[in-house]
Amino acid sequence: MTKPYVAHEEAVVGSFRKDPELAADYLNAVLEDGSQEELMLALRRMATAFGMRDVAEMANLNLNTLYRTLSSAGNPELKSFQAILGAMGLRLAVTPIEHPEHQSI
Repeated sequence: MTKPYVAHEEAVVGSFRKDPELAADYLNAVLEDGSQEELMLALRRMATAFGMRDVAEMANLNLNTLYRTLSSAGNPELKSFQAILGAMGLRLAVTPIEHPEHQSI
């Protein structure tokens, strides 16, 4: 029997899987305003959306390592961070800050 509703977290996770732009916007917002703990939570949500086992396999990480890496205390190496993002069809990018006080000299 199909549920007449979808839990909020389940709907959000499903949205990330269907819309890579939404996923990227979400992570960029967390990167801009959030703490490392919030980033790890966001990445955990994303990995859940794409399937933890699939993400671990595509990132060449042990499943337990992925869970540990994406814990609130996680501190992934850049290589692991890039591999996890890559497994979800995303990448790390650098953009200029759009504030006059940060303009080049």
